Amino acid sequence: MIVKAAIPLIAEYGAAVTTSKIARAAGIGEATIFRVFTGKEELLDACMAEAMRHDHAVRELMSIPSDLPLPDRLAEAADALEAHLDRMGAIAGSLHASGHRRRDTPTGEQRTGMGREESMAAIRSAVADLLEPDKASLRLPADRIAALFIGLLFTRPRPDDESRLTAQQLADVFLNGALVHAEEADR
Repeated sequence: MIVKAAIPLIAEYGAAVTTSKIARAAGIGEATIFRVFTGKEELLDACMAEAMRHDHAVRELMSIPSDLPLPDRLAEAADALEAHLDRMGAIAGSLHASGHRRRDTPTGEQRTGMGREESMAAIRSAVADLLEPDKASLRLPADRIAALFIGLLFTRPRPDDESRLTAQQLADVFLNGALVHAEEADR
């Protein structure tokens, strides 16, 4: 509850957020924070670990209806994964910009309960599950297609770049390629 209340405040104020502001947002007394965390630094580290978790992204991916057309499923997946990246970036960027440096803490796997590779594997598996209804139409196994899609998604330009594709355009180009098909060229 404390971490969930603190995350939006950290995105806005960075490490400068006060524990009294976090306590008010959580609806608790400030002293309660210090019963749960040894100090503000530990709370900030816990918020960063929470922002890095993949669970929310996987739940979002799993909630996409499998009866949607594949391009729509992939567009929704792109939106869900972009929201996940934005959340991680907002917290990490805000903490970094405000001077917070992670203390010597255990490895990422111990902090978040899952290492980067396992986290990416869980996300890749959820995207592969979205592809399953159309597996007979795929040129490669669903897990390989999922890895390619995620790679493309995670390397697309920033939102303010005019060359950036929408999620629907990204899914279309990914599934159909960059070339115009003969029937489209005749239009």
